[in-house]
Amino acid sequence: MTQELIETVEILRPGKSLVVAIDGPSGSGKSSVSKEVARRLKLAYLDTGAMYRALTWLCLDSGTDLDDGAAVEAAAENLVLEISTSPLEDYVRVGGTDVTLAIREPAISAAVSAVATTLGARTELIRRQRELIKKHHHRMVVEGRDITTVVAPHAEVRMLLTASAEARLRRRGIQLGGSQNAEQLAAQVTLRDAKDSTVVNFTRAADGVVTLDSSELDFAQTVDAALGIVHGIVNHQALHRD
Repeated sequence: MTQELIETVEILRPGKSLVVAIDGPSGSGKSSVSKEVARRLKLAYLDTGAMYRALTWLCLDSGTDLDDGAAVEAAAENLVLEISTSPLEDYVRVGGTDVTLAIREPAISAAVSAVATTLGARTELIRRQRELIKKHHHRMVVEGRDITTVVAPHAEVRMLLTASAEARLRRRGIQLGGSQNAEQLAAQVTLRDAKDSTVVNFTRAADGVVTLDSSELDFAQTVDAALGIVHGIVNHQALHRD
């Protein structure tokens, strides 16, 4: 992370709601960019994908049949989850067990779509996501796949962060430190996107959602572009209110 990213922190709409909803496919940079945008704007941060991964970990750990929708839904309702909502720390705990690293393992990545496409489980996790947004007084960057259209469709800023398949595969490979082969990476990125798109469209921006294509941008440039979108929308809204 560059020195410029570390030093720049600002507050927009102090005392008022500011939800920044960011959707996008696997490997688009949602998590790292969203976390930095949250830090720069002094907002809370929520990685909703980590919630689905935590539920997947619980199902696999408990031997729950992922093809049994009722069982997966019950697991979601009974999920005892602690998840960081600060951009400055990263932890996920299930029933007191630290699963921060475990939920990023290939076995979880291969199974998470089965959980994420179970409608009853989605309903429960969406309910929890909305509760967390409310808990933080609607001042949060929330990222995932259905945030702009389902979880927070009335967010002040709604953004689709995307990139070419080649760029996403390359970034995910770097993120995982070369620990996975090309087939595993493809399963994490393109195949998972295909499965998840059966229940939510996160590849095309809905009405009112701004698209940010980061294929040709590095991390710092993508963060700056995302912040530019936030500022532009907030300033436009303020102008129209005045």
